[in-house]
Amino acid sequence: MGARRVLVGVCGFPEARARLYRDLDLVEVQRTFYQPPAPETAARWRAEAPPGFVFTLKVWQLLTHEPASPTYRRLREALPPRALAECGGLRWNRTTRMAWARTLEVAAALQARAVVVQTPARFGPTAANLRRLRRFFGEAPRAGLRMVFEPRGAGWEEALLRALAAELDLVIAVDPFLRPPPVRRGLRYLRLHGRPAYHYRYRYTDEDLRALAATVRGGPAWVLFNNLHMADDARRFRALLAAG
Repeated sequence: MGARRVLVGVCGFPEARARLYRDLDLVEVQRTFYQPPAPETAARWRAEAPPGFVFTLKVWQLLTHEPASPTYRRLREALPPRALAECGGLRWNRTTRMAWARTLEVAAALQARAVVVQTPARFGPTAANLRRLRRFFGEAPRAGLRMVFEPRGAGWEEALLRALAAELDLVIAVDPFLRPPPVRRGLRYLRLHGRPAYHYRYRYTDEDLRALAATVRGGPAWVLFNNLHMADDARRFRALLAAG
């Protein structure tokens, strides 16, 4: 697999881990977004996977999402009101530094290759948000990880994303059926959320997968399916690539 220019995987564990490890190339761990697992749990996942299998993970929501987000219903961490007030929006303070350190612990146990920082739609490219973004990506220790940024919502134009990627050494994650990856050399990180996004029950057609294959031609690219049929669609896409 080391020679593969395009790696294909899924977001989370939609089925038995052993099947995913056997059939695919990578998994983006989602549990870390809601509540990071114990490092021992992540180490077990790493030990179960074959050599060369790639893990990435989503950053803990305390860094990206405000406490009013419905995703906080799955937060098990007991945080006092003072700490909750410091969460979200890529703020960089004692609470978010703790959240980043916990994310890095899990990344180390997984031997992860990248961490995904996905901001909500309300986090637009305002001057204040761009200051926070630059501070976070400029000051957060990376521990050898690729930093993948996936903005949602309006206003994130290609020119801005291309400039941020170059300035802050970021990989910009996109859904290629929503927008093309920003023009920049290096890894392309594609997250597919259904059509039209975010129609998670969508099953990608053969025509869709052929178009996706043309998008990643030449690589390197990591392609993560994030729809209800993600495992089956990922297998179909991987088989299409293997068939040339």
